[in-house]
Amino acid sequence: VQLQASGGGLVQVGGSLRLSCAVSGKIVRIDNMAWYRQAPGRQRELVAEITSGGQTNYADSVKGRFTISRDNANKIMYLQMSNLKPEDTASYVCNAEILALNAASEFEASRSWGQGTLVTVSS
Repeated sequence: VQLQASGGGLVQVGGSLRLSCAVSGKIVRIDNMAWYRQAPGRQRELVAEITSGGQTNYADSVKGRFTISRDNANKIMYLQMSNLKPEDTASYVCNAEILALNAASEFEASRSWGQGTLVTVSS
């Protein structure tokens, strides 16, 4: 199982970015998915999460500015970020609860993490 995050970059205050997280492997089912972020010197924090049925939850700091979504058919999760602020600068990491087939063709449940994609908001 692999999670590949992309879409980060440098943007000015008030700008927008869309992050993507693609899941690959012998996937049987993907349950909850989420975006976390970690800024230098700070703890990792939950940004947004989405269930397999599309229910969402957001950190107070991003409500009204960020939108999480997922394409279940293509196993991709998105984070649309608008009205970006300097305090949004961080490495954004995706996470998913996955049921997959391992090398022995056995069902294996895991909570998998992708690598970070860096978002930098300049003022």
